[in-house]
Amino acid sequence: MSLRVLLAAALLAPAAAHAQAYRCAVPTTIPQPRADLPSAGQPRRVLPIGGYTLSLTWSPQYCRTARGASSRFQCAGDNRFGFTLHGLWPDGVGKDWPQYCARTGIVPRQVIRAALCATPSAQLIQHEWAKHGTCMPGERPQTYFARATRAYARLRYPDMDALSRRTLTAGRFAQAMAAANPGLSAEMMRVTATRQGWLDEVWLCMDTRFRYRRCPAHQGGLPANARLRIWRDGR
Repeated sequence: MSLRVLLAAALLAPAAAHAQAYRCAVPTTIPQPRADLPSAGQPRRVLPIGGYTLSLTWSPQYCRTARGASSRFQCAGDNRFGFTLHGLWPDGVGKDWPQYCARTGIVPRQVIRAALCATPSAQLIQHEWAKHGTCMPGERPQTYFARATRAYARLRYPDMDALSRRTLTAGRFAQAMAAANPGLSAEMMRVTATRQGWLDEVWLCMDTRFRYRRCPAHQGGLPANARLRIWRDGR
């Protein structure tokens, strides 16, 4: 089954409607991303893989402050998103993780087109492949994004609108997320927020066979008792 078909099926599933793509129309012309290269601050780092993190971004919060052409597809016009796929990240055995493992060209436009309703930024797609995908043995852009999108597509979400109207902690949100996904527990995810306490991302921890696992102690994220607020899309 093609990546585009998999993604379309996921976005049409009734249980997913609360928090994935409410509306997503891929443009006829796909933006050409810039090359994403290692730097002094983000150097090449080839390390053994000890697990993976599937990272999700809460789009209403991102779009609340995003500016510029790079965020137009996600945040302007008729498109509307809930949780989007930030990326699938190889983790190291310890605190450091592999990144920018091999030189790479621009991700093919047909791959970008197929992934845009999950990861709604051509530049972010390029970044995720260059920084993370190149560290996964045997992967090509097509297979890397197919794997990431399959993991994203099988997720289900609690009623985010209802949760946004409650007094909430990071732990309670993680429990609600776990309740919507059999086999997932609150200890298998990390929740991040802005400095003002607004939900930013959810990181799901996986082992080397892409099965959910308890997150390592060094993974970061909010403590369970931290207050959490959820920004609602005002459109």
